[in-house]
Amino acid sequence: MDYPFIAEKNFDKEDYSLKKLQRGDYEACMFTNCNFSNSDLSKIQFIECEFYDCNLSTANIHQTGFQNVLFKDCKLLGLQFSKCSDFGFALTFDNCQLNHASFYQKNLSNTTFTASKIQEVDFSQCDLNAALFNDCDLLHAVFDQTNLRTADFRTSHNFTIDPESNQLKGAKFSLASIEGLLTKYGVIIES
Repeated sequence: MDYPFIAEKNFDKEDYSLKKLQRGDYEACMFTNCNFSNSDLSKIQFIECEFYDCNLSTANIHQTGFQNVLFKDCKLLGLQFSKCSDFGFALTFDNCQLNHASFYQKNLSNTTFTASKIQEVDFSQCDLNAALFNDCDLLHAVFDQTNLRTADFRTSHNFTIDPESNQLKGAKFSLASIEGLLTKYGVIIES
């Protein structure tokens, strides 16, 4: 079955929790103030699309394609990015709420997370090589067997990362955040 190709279209204040977004390939489209919560976005391809002030919480994104997609000021609670298509998977997050999302085993190298809440997110077995966590809250985020080489955590906080079960060579941390690397050792750090 052939799906439609939709390019350079703007979608504003649409409620896809009530009606389904048409399955297809969306390229260079902009979604503003749209509600996708609990909607079925499976097998839809988003290529170089931008989402502003949208709610995608608990949407079904099984085999959904996100290629060079920007999320700004969006709510993305509980999303299972681990089930997305791997082809061209590339995302940018700016001032988003990603709590309880899962990126299990995803390639997120060079991904930028800015001013976002990333609490209780699963990054187990991810490739976060050269990722930038700029002013993010990573409370209870899970890093296990994760490639964090050259990742930048200097301005982020509330993370706990076990240096023995993650790859950290070249990763950047600030002196104020170093406690997140030593939590398992029970040491006390005072300023």
